[in-house]
Amino acid sequence: MPSRKFGLNLVVFVAVAALFTGIWALYNRPVTAPDWPEQISGYSFSPFRADQNPQQNRYPTDEQIRQDLELLSKQTDNIRTYSVDGTLADIPRLAEEFGLRVTLGVWISPDEERNEREIAKAIEIANASRSVVRVVVGNEALFRREISRKDLMVYLDRVRSAVKVPVTTSEQWHIWLKYPELAKHVDLVAAHVLPYWEFVPMEDSTDFVLERAKDLKKAFPKKPLLLSEVGWPSNGRMRGGADASQADQAIYLRTLVNALNAKGYNYFVIEAFDQPWKASDEGSVGAYWGVYNLDRQPKFAFEGPVIAIPQWRILAVASVVMALLALALMLIDGSALRQRGRTFLTFVAFAGGSVLVWIAYDYSQQYSTWFSLTVGMLLGIGALGVFIVLLTEAHELAEAVWVRKRRRPFLPVLADTAYRPKVSVHVPCYNEPPEMVKQTLDALANLDYPDYEVLIIDNNTKDPAVWEPVRDYCEQLGPRFKFFHVAPLEGFKGGALNYILPYTAPDAEVIAVIDSDYCVDRNWLKYMVPHFADPDIAVVQSPQDYRDGNENTFKRLCYAEYKGFFHIGMITRNDRNAIIQHGTMTMIRRNVMDELKWADWTICEDAELGLRVFKSGYAAAYAHQSFGRGLMPDTFIDYKKQRFRWAYGAIQIMKGHARSLFLGKDSKLKQGQRYHFIAGWLPWVADGLNIFFTAGALLWSAAMIIVPQRVDPPLLIFAIPPLALFFFKVGKIVFLYQRAVGVNLKDAFCAAVAGLALSHTIAKAVLYGFFTKSIPFFRTPKMRSNHGLLMALAEAREEVFIMLLLWGAAIGIAVVQGMPSPDVKFWVAMLLVQSLPYLAALIMALLSSLPKGQEEQDEEVATA
Repeated sequence: MPSRKFGLNLVVFVAVAALFTGIWALYNRPVTAPDWPEQISGYSFSPFRADQNPQQNRYPTDEQIRQDLELLSKQTDNIRTYSVDGTLADIPRLAEEFGLRVTLGVWISPDEERNEREIAKAIEIANASRSVVRVVVGNEALFRREISRKDLMVYLDRVRSAVKVPVTTSEQWHIWLKYPELAKHVDLVAAHVLPYWEFVPMEDSTDFVLERAKDLKKAFPKKPLLLSEVGWPSNGRMRGGADASQADQAIYLRTLVNALNAKGYNYFVIEAFDQPWKASDEGSVGAYWGVYNLDRQPKFAFEGPVIAIPQWRILAVASVVMALLALALMLIDGSALRQRGRTFLTFVAFAGGSVLVWIAYDYSQQYSTWFSLTVGMLLGIGALGVFIVLLTEAHELAEAVWVRKRRRPFLPVLADTAYRPKVSVHVPCYNEPPEMVKQTLDALANLDYPDYEVLIIDNNTKDPAVWEPVRDYCEQLGPRFKFFHVAPLEGFKGGALNYILPYTAPDAEVIAVIDSDYCVDRNWLKYMVPHFADPDIAVVQSPQDYRDGNENTFKRLCYAEYKGFFHIGMITRNDRNAIIQHGTMTMIRRNVMDELKWADWTICEDAELGLRVFKSGYAAAYAHQSFGRGLMPDTFIDYKKQRFRWAYGAIQIMKGHARSLFLGKDSKLKQGQRYHFIAGWLPWVADGLNIFFTAGALLWSAAMIIVPQRVDPPLLIFAIPPLALFFFKVGKIVFLYQRAVGVNLKDAFCAAVAGLALSHTIAKAVLYGFFTKSIPFFRTPKMRSNHGLLMALAEAREEVFIMLLLWGAAIGIAVVQGMPSPDVKFWVAMLLVQSLPYLAALIMALLSSLPKGQEEQDEEVATA
């Protein structure tokens, strides 16, 4: 049987591996393109290298320029320059060594002093150098609106009168058609035709260039035409259907230069070498127009089929290795999983591994600066973290739905068992409504169990009108009930529970704890206590449950969200003896309680005690059946406070027990227990890190709005990991709540909304937890009256503020940039998706402000 299972697993793995390898192959299928000709008309030549930048007056040496010219001389006898500043003035002299002709560029800008310097130097060089065949005064100076037509014409006339070679200016093709009077001041028309910048798909770009050339020849029949810039970038943002990719660059340029050669056009391919310094002016795409990269290596094959990622086979193998490692970790203890569960995890492992490999490859194609390296490192850590969280979420989903049988089924003990040890029930309370606590005491008084006591500890309630009625009611219920009021008392809830331990009956073998709002089932002790007959069991836990879930829509959503943890997460945790002990409906063996005590350094003393129980080698058990129901928070702020306490406490516990959890030191924790405690809290940690992603997205979006020509949308790899995790988590909730909890689609969606609404609160709690040691304990008030709309909005003011910022950023980008390309649309969509948790918080806040029963009236009106 094991060999058959292994064989089936191997078949599934190979099949999924073949599927994803096929996807790699499909994306990288060879595309036919004409071979690069032996000679092209010319190259635009900027000789700057990695540490050089004309804007910072760092120029290449003559030897470096000489090496570049020698390389280019093997493909062309023509180069075009853009300036005569610095060592660029030496290019014509060096070009003579290789028989290269030079179209000499004069940079024209708003700096008139520099313009004079450039013009004077260019005239001197043109008259002294045999390699200079023409002079270009200005490059897109009119397009950039850096000079007036009148002033440019003056410059052109001045240079024409001073040199013997043809003179022109270089502008985008439509500028020539817009200002035809320019032709009177030049000897030839030098036009840029760059389909990429005009959103033209690569497939249509060669025809686009030829059509524009015809238009220019028709408009200026007496002037020679020079296509002074033709090219395509290999990386950067998309513009409409124009994709800046290495494959598109190869196909386009190889097709274009052959077509232009066949028709006899003079042209310059922009450009010979990548120039990363241009990114500051043209956006990230400005760095990637070179046929050769910064290391002077060709970026694509000059002959044969074009492949998008030539080394894709290595990447496919890497993704298989990543998936295999991830799958091996997830299936270390996966014997109980059905085959469809293993198949699902295999698919997730391959999808995640392939995306990680693709992200690493894509980012490796970028030119690095200290900023990009820092961002890349953070991105890599973030992507790996998302991958780990995604795997843990997928693992929980698989174990919740696709298991043959539970490893540790919690079978009910027969009610007529003779094992009936004495139980001490502890009820902590602080400033609770007396009538609510009386309901709890009435339920305890009605327990069907022979030997138990009830100790109520009221700590730090100041108003006697609140705690004295409870004391008096305990006296009415008889000697079984004992009331304690202590003020001041330190140590939060744990301190109060520790206080009454010495007052516990000496013969009590089990201590049970419930919150002061819980009405327990009369069979609670009768059915649950007998499990302590097993000497290994130290903790027995029943689910938290609630009796006010139908009170209004707000609580219905909250109730749907609560059920997931207790009916999904706790069940899978119980399989590996790793439940989270929660501070109500819990029972602890008395001698273990005396040994361990409640912790007073954390605001989640219950979960911390449960972890120490496991560290000591004891076992815990979890019941599926509900034996008590309490009250949910009445307002959104109280709902948030409760979850803040849970998340903050989780980080406290992770920090306090880091050696045991992460290294397995000083404890008897098993691997499965360590896994569940870490993996169970990882999604909360991911929420905390998401705050930084949101802040970065807003800052980047602001830059896109303020300086749209200089700041592109972030690369897709920045947005894919968090978006993938967001959609997976929402999909998981909707799917699991229907399959494992048994609710309908509507309630599953409600659970997702309620869960999303807490994302910001959890994120804040996680960050506070990492950077602070402790915060004051705060209780979750119960039976509070509903409040008004303005108060509800105030409770979600942070979320509403961030939501409006994200919406404003999305609208601002759409207005300023006009949604010109898929990457801008994707970024806007990402901002809107990122706002959904904050929108969910607003919805929950508004729902909590409705009076009880109001939504039912609304439904009746809508129906009528």
